[in-house]
Formats: sequence, structure tokens, C-alpha cells
Amino acid sequence: MSGKNLSLLSASLPLFTMFGLFVVGIAFLEVGTDLLVLVMLGSAAVAGGIAVRQGFGWEDIQRSTGEKLASVLPAILILLSIGMLIGTWVLGGTIPFLVYHGLELVSPRFLVLTAFVATAVMSLATGTSWGSAGTIGVALMGMAVAVDAPMGATAGAVVSGAYFGDKLSPLSDSTNISAIGAGADVYAHVRHMLYTAVPSAGVALLVYLFAAPGGAVAGGLPDAARSLLRDIDVVYPLSFLALIPPAVVVFGIVKKIPPVLAIALSSVVAATLGVVLGGFSVQDAMVAAVSGFNVEMIDVDQAGVFSENFVSLVSRGGLSSMVGTLLVVISAFLLAGAMDVSGALDTLINRMLASVKTVFGLIGATMASGATMISLTSHGGVTGLVIGGLFQKAYKEDGLAPVNLSRSIEDSVTITEPLMPWTVSAVFMATTLGVPTLEYAPWAVFCYGGPGFSLLIAATYKKTGFGIKQLDSSLR
Repeated sequence: MSGKNLSLLSASLPLFTMFGLFVVGIAFLEVGTDLLVLVMLGSAAVAGGIAVRQGFGWEDIQRSTGEKLASVLPAILILLSIGMLIGTWVLGGTIPFLVYHGLELVSPRFLVLTAFVATAVMSLATGTSWGSAGTIGVALMGMAVAVDAPMGATAGAVVSGAYFGDKLSPLSDSTNISAIGAGADVYAHVRHMLYTAVPSAGVALLVYLFAAPGGAVAGGLPDAARSLLRDIDVVYPLSFLALIPPAVVVFGIVKKIPPVLAIALSSVVAATLGVVLGGFSVQDAMVAAVSGFNVEMIDVDQAGVFSENFVSLVSRGGLSSMVGTLLVVISAFLLAGAMDVSGALDTLINRMLASVKTVFGLIGATMASGATMISLTSHGGVTGLVIGGLFQKAYKEDGLAPVNLSRSIEDSVTITEPLMPWTVSAVFMATTLGVPTLEYAPWAVFCYGGPGFSLLIAATYKKTGFGIKQLDSSLR
């Protein structure tokens, strides 16, 4: 009874409900955690009703939801650890140090461009989009506030850069899983992704250089930025030792230490620096890790009155800052669990497979299936493996090399997830960067380029012979 007799309309109804509630909700609520939770729960209720009609009960939905939550536990732990890292990096002076010297070195006019390049390099070196956004991305957002740069454009550039590096890094989990799911060699997979990643990055660079608005440039830094620099200079020692915590993250991830452990170790180092060099108490360090840093920890008599930008920069982080994000995750997985047990997801994917006739149709069906599944599961690993398993035979029968499938998985799963406000990655980016998904999404140019160029290559392949690799005849 797992959805064999489920109609396409019934299978699609929870998705229509989700999009409808989201559009209506925008008219009455701000785009944030409250709206996302309500939309997910409403859609889950519809999906649950369909599951009941298929003969399933609450126990089945609850079990499926629990299994899905367990499968993304590593991502949830990273989410929480990033909250702890932000709080301790403020206490230890790492984020203020990066903002202080960033404001001195980077022209406000090119801040959005810098945000893309800096996060791309960081993500390429470490293989983690979340780690890049949660570290250097947070510092860049602080700089954007100081120079009055557009927050949406800056956050979109951070997201684009983070996923560009993640997509091309052999250290990335998603890169390796996409290759494994498709049965492709990981380095061949990375080389084949250059066909879509390079032009996407080129378009992003042009947009951030010419179309993205910059911060204030007339007469140098604005007064608000100068006030922020003065406050940082008074409160923090601004020692280069503040770079040790990010170095710990990079070293740990490059050495293939689990990201959550590398981030936790970096947080301990940052907290120690805050106590030893910054003059904060051990209690301040513990509070910053759990509840976030706040200006009340600073000796007001010594520091004086703080500027609004300084308060905004340092009042952040902590494990508790991610609680709202966890609510969205749980709500989203209730929807995914109900659609799973009812067979709705299988019905949708099988209908997509049935329509495949050409190379363009095959790649389009792969990407549509990947985008649909990641929107419901928020688990790139599971999605990559499942979509790879579903489509491997079809690609082989059409004489297409596995790297075409692995690239299609990346272009439809890895880089589209942060554009969907209800997914774990989108909620993480919005929470960490302090910008709603719908505000940064239009500026996440690279994340649109991948699917766009992938479909363009598939559509023009018959005429150009470009960008699609044929399967070795001996392997057919």
C-alpha cells in the first residue's frame, strides 16, 4: 500500500499546500522561523491525511520522521556547533579581528565581490559550505553592516562562494557522495563539473562586480564604520593570535577530522583566548558558548558607550541561537516522513522517469527528481545516493558516462537546497548570516547558474557535442 495506487494529484497535494501556505503567509507574517514552522506543519498535516487514506498511522509517520532526523544528525550537530563557535569567536576576538582588518583592507564598493571570492577559497580549501559561511561569512556580514552594504547581496555572495568551493572540493562530502551515487570517479566528477561551475562563477563575478550595489565609498569609511573600529580597538586586543581558531577549523577539516569536532575544538581555543587575552571570565566563556555573547560581559567603564553597529556585531551566537532552526528542521521532517510512508515521493519520481525520451529529458528528469527529493529530505547524502541509484541504468542505456549523472546530482541537489526556505541548509544560512532566504536568494547567482548551464548544455548537445561525456563502448 506504499503509494502504488496514489494519483499524481494526491502525491503533489502536500507540495501545492506548502507553496500556497508560504505565499499566503508572506502577506501576514514576516519571512522567518514562525512562518516556516507553520507552513511545514500545515503541509505535514495534509501529507499525514494522505498517508492515513493509504492505510498508515501516526506510528508509521513518527518512525519515518525519526529515521530521517537520525540520518541528518551530523548536520544538526554541525548546526549547533556553529552557534557555539560564533559566540566564542566573538568572545575570543576572532570575528572582531576579521571585521576590523577587513574594513581597513577591503573597499566597500567591492565588498560583495570579496564575499564571493573569500568564501569560495575557504570552502574549496575545507570542503564545507556551512563551515565557510559560519566563519568567514559571519565576519563579512559584520563588515556589510559597518559600511552600509546591502545585506541581501552580501549574504547571497557568501552563499554562492560557499557552494562554489564545496562543489569543486574533493574534501567535500557532497562531492564524494554524488560521485559514489552515480558510480563515477571523484576526480573525473570534479573535472566534469567545471563545464557548469566555471561559467556560473563567471556570471556571479560579473554580477557582483557590476550589478551588485556596494557600500558607502565617498570620503572613505562612513562614520558608523569608524565608530565600530574604535569600539573594537578599545574592547579587543586585536592580536594575530585571534587567527588561531579559524586555523584550527581549516587544519582539522583538511586532516579529515569530523567537522563538528574541529569546530568544537576551535570554540574551546577561542574561549581560552577570550579568557587569557581578553580579560573575560570563565563564566563569560561558558555563557557565550551556550547563550551567545552580549555586551554586558564587557567592562562598560573601560569601554564607554558602544555604537549600534558594535552591539549588533558582538551580540550573537550560542547553542540556543539555533533552537528556532531545529524547530523548522523537525517540522520539515514531519512532512517528509508523511510523504515517505504514503508513497508520494516515489510516485513523483517515477512519473518523472516515465517521461524520459532524450538526453535533455534524462538530465532534466534527474535534476527535477533531485530538487524534489532534497526539498523534502534536506539530506544531500541520501538524495545523491537514491537519485544515483534510480538513474544509473538509464544513463548507461543511453550511452552516457556516470560523470553526467554525478554532475546533474550536484547541480540539482547540492546548490539548490539553500534557495528553498524550508530546507536545513537554507534555514542554516538564513540564521547564521542574519538574512532571510528570500532576501539573499536572488543574489545567490552561482546557485542558479549550475542548473541553468547544465540544462543548456543538455539542450544544445546534439548540435554542439559540448559538455556531455559519452560512455566508453567497452563499459556498455
